[in-house]
Amino acid sequence: MEKLTDQKYLMQDQYKDSRNLDARIEIHKRFSTNPQGWYNWMFDTLARLPQNARVLELGCGAGTMWKECADRIPAGWVITLSDLSDGMLDSAWRNLVVTERNFKFEKMDAQAIPYPDQTFDIVIANHMLYHVPDIKKALTEIKRVLKNDGCLIAAMGGEKHMREIFAWIKSASKGKYDVPALSFTLENGKAQLCEFFSQVEMLRYEDNLNVTEVEPLIAYLRSSIRAGNIAHDELKKIENELSAALAKDGKIFITKDSGLFLCNATFMSQV
Repeated sequence: MEKLTDQKYLMQDQYKDSRNLDARIEIHKRFSTNPQGWYNWMFDTLARLPQNARVLELGCGAGTMWKECADRIPAGWVITLSDLSDGMLDSAWRNLVVTERNFKFEKMDAQAIPYPDQTFDIVIANHMLYHVPDIKKALTEIKRVLKNDGCLIAAMGGEKHMREIFAWIKSASKGKYDVPALSFTLENGKAQLCEFFSQVEMLRYEDNLNVTEVEPLIAYLRSSIRAGNIAHDELKKIENELSAALAKDGKIFITKDSGLFLCNATFMSQV
C-alpha cells in the first residue's frame, strides 16, 4: 500500500506525534510571502458561520488553526476536533488547553464518522483527504453528517505546490522518488466533490516561500514520507547545495500553490 494512504504507517510513524507536521508548518510560518497567513485566510471563511455553529474538523493535526485564531472563535460554536492519530490529538489538546475553550477531541476515521445524520453545520478537511484510502467513502460520510444547508471546506495543494522540495527529494533518491501522484488536488478535487455537492467553488491562496536559512529546509525534507528511504549522505549533499545557493542568492525560492474548495456554502450568501 502507498504510504500516503497507509493508515497504520500514518498513525505509527509519520503522524505518531506532531514533530513532522510541526517542521512543515514552521517553514510556512517563518518564510511565507503572504503576511496574512494560511490559517487566518481559512478562518476568514469560517467567520461567516452562524454564531451557534456545530463544527467538525477531520484530520485536525496539532490544532494549529484553532491555536492561531483562538481569539476569533465565537463563544457559541461547538467544535469537535478529530484525527486518526492519538499522538496528534494529544498535541492538539496541549496546544489548545491554554485557550480555555471547550473543544472536543475525538479519534476518528473520516471513512466512518460516528455521528448521526445532519449533525454539523460545517466539516473541515485541511490538507488531509489525499491520506484517505477511499475518498468516496469519506465524502459519503461527510455529506451524511452535514445538515441540509451544511458546508464542507476541503483544502489542498495544487500540482505545483512545493515542487522544488520534491525536486530535491528526487535528486537525493537518485530519481527513485518523484512528485507523488495525489488522489486529491486542486486540479482533480472539484470533479470528485461535484459527485456529492451541487455547488463547489475553488479559492486559491496567493503565496510563496523565500527561505533564508538552510536548517528549516532540511528539517522539512527529513519530515517527509520519502525521507526515510534516502541515504544520509545524499541528504547531506542536498544540504551543501542549498547552502551554496543561499550564499549566492541570499534566499531560496519555493513555489506554493494551495487553496480550498467551498462545497454548498450557502452561509456565504447570507452575510
